[in-house]
Amino acid sequence: MSKWTVADLPDQTGRTIIVTGANSGLGAATARALAAAGARVILACRDTAKAQRVAEGMRGETEVRELDLANLNSVRAFTDSIERVDVLINNAGVMALPLRRTADGFEMQFGTNHLGHFALTNLLLDRITDRVVTVSSVAHRIGKIDLADPNWEQRHYDRWLAYGQSKLANLMFAFELQRRLAGEGAAVISVAAHPGYAATELMSHTETLQDAVMWLGNRMLAQDADQGALPTLFAATGAVKAGTFYGPDGFLGLRGYPARAGSAPTARNRKVAAELWELSEKLCGLI
Repeated sequence: MSKWTVADLPDQTGRTIIVTGANSGLGAATARALAAAGARVILACRDTAKAQRVAEGMRGETEVRELDLANLNSVRAFTDSIERVDVLINNAGVMALPLRRTADGFEMQFGTNHLGHFALTNLLLDRITDRVVTVSSVAHRIGKIDLADPNWEQRHYDRWLAYGQSKLANLMFAFELQRRLAGEGAAVISVAAHPGYAATELMSHTETLQDAVMWLGNRMLAQDADQGALPTLFAATGAVKAGTFYGPDGFLGLRGYPARAGSAPTARNRKVAAELWELSEKLCGLI
């Protein structure tokens, strides 16, 4: 896997791949590379007009469909429209927003990053043939799952801790999904990835002076979206081991080429992961 790049992408002809949040940043870079490799790529996005403009600049077969992960009715409508998919890439996300709530009343980061993808994956699972890739973050290390108050209704809201919780939830979901798939003897696998420090629009919505600081960091320190998408692309197409986590191989996992990534011990807590799964099923109305 040394210095793996898009040039190493296997031929994806005949495969259908869904990429959430594919209208910008990492999602657009991921979708562009997969379409160029021969896949039929479904860009699943809230802003379909923007997604269509992005898709028109891609080489290969693409299709734009509406998906608002912050609205469970939208998630259900989207899944009803899918007949078969080889790979689902749970990429979309929001970061460090002021306190906001989804259409279903969930804290926006937990609701979009975790619950929206949790519902999407479970509602699609019987039509996925190969794998589910869930994009987490190095920020999962600052996260803590508060099962009693995941939506910040009792606690004082902290935008960064809320983001960390959502990204930890993403990673725990990916690991727990694999345990459940393996327990059922399923051929489908679950893999996780993170982009390291990548310059994208994700880092411009805090509505504070932090936006300016992150803009400077993007210009001086971050790798570009194409490089940041490599771990996701490898996880989606490479010869990976089920239940693994991939990220950049450089210093602190912030930059570089795809490699196996370490995770915080909390991400491997099976008891909390099982409880988070059960809570997520209830919140999403899946039981």
